[in-house]
This record gives sequence, structure tokens and C-alpha cells, in this order.
Amino acid sequence: MMYREKFHGDVVIDLVGYRRYGHNEADEPAYTQPTMYERIKQTPPVREKYAAQLVSEGIVDAAQAQAEADAAYQRLGAVQQAVKSGQRAEEPQRITRESAPEPATAVGADLLKKLNAELLVVPDGFAVHPKLAKQLERRREALTSAEGIEWAHAEALAFASLVVDGRPIRLTGQDTERGTFSQRHLVLHDVNSGQRYTPVQRLPDAKAPFELYNSPLSEYACLGFEYGYAVEAQNALVLWEAQFGDFANGAEVIIDQFLIAGLAKWGETSRLTLLLPHGYEGQGPEHSSARLERFLALGAEGNIRVANCTTPAQYFHLLRRQALHTEIRPLVVMTPKSLLRLPAATSRLDDLVLGKFRSVVWDRDRTWPEKVTRLLLCSGKISYDIIASPRRAQTPHVKIGRIELLYPFPATEIGEYLRRYPNLKEVVWVQEEPRNMGARKFVLPKIRDVLPAGVTLQDVSRPERSSPAEGYPTAHKAEQERIVTAAYGS
Repeated sequence: MMYREKFHGDVVIDLVGYRRYGHNEADEPAYTQPTMYERIKQTPPVREKYAAQLVSEGIVDAAQAQAEADAAYQRLGAVQQAVKSGQRAEEPQRITRESAPEPATAVGADLLKKLNAELLVVPDGFAVHPKLAKQLERRREALTSAEGIEWAHAEALAFASLVVDGRPIRLTGQDTERGTFSQRHLVLHDVNSGQRYTPVQRLPDAKAPFELYNSPLSEYACLGFEYGYAVEAQNALVLWEAQFGDFANGAEVIIDQFLIAGLAKWGETSRLTLLLPHGYEGQGPEHSSARLERFLALGAEGNIRVANCTTPAQYFHLLRRQALHTEIRPLVVMTPKSLLRLPAATSRLDDLVLGKFRSVVWDRDRTWPEKVTRLLLCSGKISYDIIASPRRAQTPHVKIGRIELLYPFPATEIGEYLRRYPNLKEVVWVQEEPRNMGARKFVLPKIRDVLPAGVTLQDVSRPERSSPAEGYPTAHKAEQERIVTAAYGS
């Protein structure tokens, strides 16, 4: 701080460090670096140097400095002995399913309409790009029109409703201001001057800030920063978005060591939310999979939440739930790509006003429970391929369930649902990911645990592969059609 105040520049710290005892205290580094470790042996430790400085300045005397060091050593020794004797401190409470009350996530229609209008306000003379202006204008009527509310629109309403409630939000990521798929547009740019304007940061009734930044293509660094921010700002909804979910592999050290294991290691948790675009559209192995299987394999002891929403309303309620839930946990969301503008993947105002987040979205159709013999369980985008198939009209005995919250897994709810169908013969898990990827390995044992007697469990997926997805649209389409056909049983 003194340097910056005097020289008005950034600070560079040239830090020289060394291991006094080698890699660990049982190691003997002098075997390979004898001269260096002879020099280290002759160098006083930092504590001794600092104590000597304080003594020379008359701040403390030598006896006092040594007494404090001895006392600290004794405290550490006592802790070590307590651990050895089994007298450990009480561990933090962990959950295997959500144990805290569900927060209310619905928002009144009048407030949503008011926020919707405010999100479309720009300064006088500000010229939005004509093509974008048409997209944004559609949002003005979307709350009441038959076209419905799209994904990014529901997201903006969720964010706006939270900041007027007094919940701080921080959203960063790769091209996040606009959205990787040109869907978000929270930051607008004047076509004539390049001036920026962010309506969600100018809401008249906002009681909390909304931070929004594009981050560099350095997932490890960015996610590390956001993790630290989220741990310190426990009441803030901190979100980091990958350009494609596949890119999160660049941050695996932060994910594995901190996000996943922090609760068990240090009793440390946060609301940090990862938005990872995921879905198979024939875009190739680097732009299809957020490696859902990794997050599900890492979920244990209630350490995280993993969701794969299929409607804008579900996403709206999920975001608000994450910000308002009293049981703080990181959230990993498999966000969509093609669903962002799919006409079938829209929601109505009532879904935001009257609804809530549902762990499982069950098929609503004309079938009587007695006629159902086959239940398809799936998660994410593949559900729309299944629903849109011509086979659906030909198979009234088939029901569909979309699992939206994969961890903690809603086993009890699924088990109760299965028992509604007295003639159910088979349950089929359907996924578009290869057999060795996706949620398959995680969900099959959990579904099997709640199967009624006499009901069989099958699964349909791509065959086992080392590469996550095809890069050729024709091959992708053929595989999707095969999976859907097999799901219906022919």
C-alpha cells in the first residue's frame, strides 16, 4: 500500500523462499543439494530474524519473544497429542440430501413485469444494434405472449429479482457479458460510440450490487479467484461460466482440491455456482461435454449440488434457490446450448410466479397409471429429443421423467413415483453421452435401490468411447435417432 501510494503503480513482489527441512521433515535434502542446505542450516529462520528486529527496536525483550514462541510450540504439541488420542474437534455437519427448509423462490407477477420493463431501459440517444434491439423487444411481450420466456430472459429476471431483494451477485466468465451463444446481452454497446450500458446494474429498487465481467481464457486462475471471493462473501451469489463446459477441465485443481473437498478438509463451503454449457449437437469432443460424470463421482457427504435443468423456469427457480438457501453449498449447472432458443423449451409467467424448483419433472400426458409399463428416466437436452420423436404418439404405455437435480439424488421421490404404476415392468435410463460418461454409472445403482419388485432396469446411451462426442453432424444425428428409438423399445 505504501508503494502504490507513493509511486502510483502496480506492485511486484520478488519473493525468495526455501524449504528448511526438504520435501517433508523425514527427508534429507542434503543427499542431493549439500551446499545449499549447509547454507540454509546457517540461515536464521524468519521468526528469529523478526524477533531480533523487534528486540533491537525496543518493542519486545528477548525473553518475551522466546516465551511467545515456546507457548505457540506447546499449543501445537497439545493439539497433536489430542489428535493422536482421538479427541478430535467436532466435524462440520454434512448432508446426504437437502436437510434445510426449501426457500420460497416464486416472484410476484407485478414485480416481474416491472423488472422486465426496467431491464429494457437504455439512456436517451443510446443506439442498440438493430438486430439485437428486435431480440430484446421480444422480451417486452414475452411474459404474456404465447411464445413464452426463453432461457436467458428467465436468467435476467432471476438476477434482477435477487438484487432488488438485497442479494449481491457476481457473474464472470468467458464472453459472459454477451453470452457465448449471443443469448444473454446483459451489457449493451452503442453502435455509434461503443459506449457500454448495463441495465441490470441500474435497477431503481436494487438493494445490492451486480458485478459482471468477462474473464480471460485461464480457467484455473479465474475459478481460483471466484472460489476465494465466494468463500469470503457467503451471502453473495457468485457465478463463473465456462465458454463451453469442456473448458472447466483447465480448472480441475481448483475444483477437486477446493470446491469438492473443502467442506471435508476445512469445513469450508460457499455458494459458488459453475455454469457449464453441456449438450450433444454434433459440435465435436471439445464443445459438447462438461464431464457431468466427474462432478457426480466427486459428490459425497452433501458437499455440492449438481443440476441439469430443462426449462427456463426451472433455471429461474434454481438460481434463486441457490442464492436464498440457508444450507450453503457450491452448485454445478449443466447449462444448455440448443435449448436456449428451442421453442419447446420456454416457460410461462405462471411458472415463475406460482412454481418452484422441482428435483424431477414428470411427464404430464393423457395416460392412465394402469396403462404405463415403461418409464424413461433422463436428464437434460435428450428429453426434448425423446418427447419430439414420432414414436411418442405410438407408445401410450411409456412415461417420461426428467431428473433435474442429480446430486443430492432424489431417490425417495423417484421411488414414490414408481409405486404409482401397478403394471410397470421396466425403467430405462436414457442419456446421449457415451456409456462410460454422463450420469449412467452414478444413477443406475441409485435407481435400482428404489425399484419395485419385479421391475427391470435398463439403459440406453452411446457406446463406450474415449472421445466424448462426434464432430460430424450426420453421425451425431444418426446416433441421437438410434438412442431415442432404443429408448422407446424398438
